[in-house]
Amino acid sequence: MRAILRIAARIGRRAGPPNFPYPKRPGENLTISPSSIVEKAADATARATPVSVARRVRGLSDRAIAWLFIAPAITLLLAINIFPLLWAVYLSFTNYRANRPNAPVQGVGLGNYQRVLNDPDIWQAMQTTAHFVFWTIVLQTVIGFTLAYLIDRKFRGHAFWTTIILIPMMLSPAVVGNFWRFLYEPQIGLFAYAVSMVSGIPTSDIQMLGNVSLAPWAIIIVDTWMWTPYVMLICLAGLRSIPDYIYEAAEVDRASPWRQFWSITVPMALPFIMLAVLFRGIENFKMFDMVTLLTGGGPGSVTEVASITLKRAAFESWATGRASAFAIILFVAVFGLANIYVKALNKVKQR
Repeated sequence: MRAILRIAARIGRRAGPPNFPYPKRPGENLTISPSSIVEKAADATARATPVSVARRVRGLSDRAIAWLFIAPAITLLLAINIFPLLWAVYLSFTNYRANRPNAPVQGVGLGNYQRVLNDPDIWQAMQTTAHFVFWTIVLQTVIGFTLAYLIDRKFRGHAFWTTIILIPMMLSPAVVGNFWRFLYEPQIGLFAYAVSMVSGIPTSDIQMLGNVSLAPWAIIIVDTWMWTPYVMLICLAGLRSIPDYIYEAAEVDRASPWRQFWSITVPMALPFIMLAVLFRGIENFKMFDMVTLLTGGGPGSVTEVASITLKRAAFESWATGRASAFAIILFVAVFGLANIYVKALNKVKQR
């Protein structure tokens, strides 16, 4: 702080007193516009800038100045994202173990990749992940678009209900996981009592997290409850972007509401729906925290998704090289599928 004050005082001494338009006669009002203050400050800064620095800056192009400003962000991005990715690629070709940092590291070629691709447990985890991704995307897209369509009608109190619907998305996954774990308790959980009232099944028989058949659907329900508002927001933005005159022209042509929905609403909102599917598909493919909090991959391994298998290989078996190979395979799979999907999305936008 002292250094900043010294620099400011030095600039003030070099720039001299500000040349504000003081009143010339008694009683005359002093008028200082914001633009004049900014111009005076810029002139003072320019006069206080050392000559050598001013010459260097004056010789830079606009493109060079732009790169100068974004260089810190690019450096941080390289340090946080690119370097770990390259390091993981290197480790995937070695027998490195994180619990033995001083052991000699030997190259194994494509051995780690062969072990990953030939491991039936990993393929079972990928199948479980695909099951989660498919059903969460289907439910979130259908429910989210339905809610967005209803809210877009702008009924009385729609702003209040929009805020209520968005609450799950604002909560932390840790809070949501513990909250639903309590709801799923067969003895005291409200979910078991609600199902028992509707179906007549005793609450002790409703083991959502302990039943092999129900545990995957328990996680799907929680993820749908939490992230449907996110899909709703994207779909609502797409619905609000449709011009009103298109519906007015359809009404002139005596198109029914059902015809307007399938011929105008759905086609024009489709790029936004596909964008929501892309975002949620990538996030659900990385699902980890919710599964860990609710089931930990159990019962057995019925809810063990790919991220949990990767974590166990890296930090329980300490097979760091094999875990890195698995991570690279997941990255290539998600990146490739996302690229294909984005191309399809661009074709829909261009229609």
